Amino acid sequence: MAIIDFFDRGWRINPSGIAYVQDDRSYTFTEAGELSCRIANALLAEGFSTGTQGAVWSGNDVTAWICALGLWRANLAWIPVDAHKTAEGNREILDDFDCEVVFFQAAFAKEIAELRASLPQVRRWVCIDAEVPGAVSLDAWVADQPSTDPAVPVSMDDVAMLSATGGTTGKAKGVMNTHRSAQIFIAQFMLAFPYRADEKPVNLAAAPMTHTAGVLTLPATSQGGTVVVVTSPHAGLMLEQIATWKVTEFFLPPTVIYRLLGVPGIDQVEFSSLKYFIYGAAPMSVDKLKQAIAVFGPVMAGVYGQTEAPASIAFLPPSEHFQHGELASDERLSSAGRPSPLIRVEIMTDDGQVLATGDTGEICVRGDLVMKGYYKAPELTAKTVVDGWLHTGDIGHLDADGYLHITDRKKDMIISGGFNVYPSEVEQVIWSHPGVQDCAVIGVPDADWGEAVKAVVELNPGEIVTADELMALCKSSLGSIRTPKSIDFVDALPRSTVGKVLKKDLRDSYWTETTRAI
Repeated sequence: MAIIDFFDRGWRINPSGIAYVQDDRSYTFTEAGELSCRIANALLAEGFSTGTQGAVWSGNDVTAWICALGLWRANLAWIPVDAHKTAEGNREILDDFDCEVVFFQAAFAKEIAELRASLPQVRRWVCIDAEVPGAVSLDAWVADQPSTDPAVPVSMDDVAMLSATGGTTGKAKGVMNTHRSAQIFIAQFMLAFPYRADEKPVNLAAAPMTHTAGVLTLPATSQGGTVVVVTSPHAGLMLEQIATWKVTEFFLPPTVIYRLLGVPGIDQVEFSSLKYFIYGAAPMSVDKLKQAIAVFGPVMAGVYGQTEAPASIAFLPPSEHFQHGELASDERLSSAGRPSPLIRVEIMTDDGQVLATGDTGEICVRGDLVMKGYYKAPELTAKTVVDGWLHTGDIGHLDADGYLHITDRKKDMIISGGFNVYPSEVEQVIWSHPGVQDCAVIGVPDADWGEAVKAVVELNPGEIVTADELMALCKSSLGSIRTPKSIDFVDALPRSTVGKVLKKDLRDSYWTETTRAI
């Protein structure tokens, strides 16, 4: 299936049903589908075709998402633009990725005006919600276009998404995901989180749709379900929408879940409609996961993936958070779940040898989920995908029951006094302290140890916790070597828009140019 086929499947089975809701406005499948057809026909009329890249620069917005559907219907590659990134950062991405058409909200017209001259390859600027100088309004642009599907031929190896990596370890790369890899991504979600034939999913799109949350709406859409679009991840608004629309599924990164757990009266809110509360994009504290299960019910659902193998390498469904009718062990809860059924996952050495069960090495993935490659970077692609195996850069192991455990990012591992220290192990212990909101463990230069273990901690509002207290907690659980030698407290850790702590930014503040050894 081409990626647009998933929308069209829902359109076919539920044409008059509500496909999208935003604020007080709802859109039927036919309204959304016909608008996507007019957008696709307008693109084709201006000579945009397969092999062209188009971007959508917007916050969470139904019309913006329909523009992405229109790009796919014309078989263009969608470039998701991070609305929270600086204008210059987005300019670099649009330039590096050879973008030729940009859909944008009027809220970003000032940024667009400032950078337009430096992006001469962009042939068409379309404002989706207003008339602004230098751009055509979406309404005017599609007014005379037919609302029928142009039926553009699609090869499964055509690029459907050209996504920038998170940039947590350096300059963002352009990941080319095809209709083939998108199909596997969506299919694996539908296998992991099934619905009965008589059920219609209701997906809450609260996380940025320009990231994983956007494509995560397609399984619900393909089943004729409804997507409730939240324009701001405000806790009160999310909770209100869950109750109003009887939301059955939604995705949030752990950082936002932690904040949601701190909302006064959260344990009194009714969540009976929820079937799958999906978490991922960053490691989650086991203790806070247990709190989430107590608050939201047996609906927590873990996912693991990366841009290069989108968001479905492994799953920990709600049922597998339990063993023998009781909450599962911490070891199980800290896992990424079992590898997905349509791909192969192995743990490998640096030279590509498959390791035995329980042995730690690099997590490698093979199958149709894997990206086509990095845009205009064949050498980097060849280093990352070797003999068909995607080398994820994540370190971990498979246990005897087949569960995948992620120890850490390869580049985040700390070598202190000749010993390997995996930050995630230390972070789990610090997260267990009730006063801790979040933390990050990094290596910093040390004359004796080479690298010393440092924790940077964000406390819950109003909490007072000392470094000595946290170091004693770590020492009792981990021993001296893995206990942080120092702990700093900050008001807020640096994060990407999807909630990942930017450890590179943290390290940069401790490593000088003369001592840098990343």
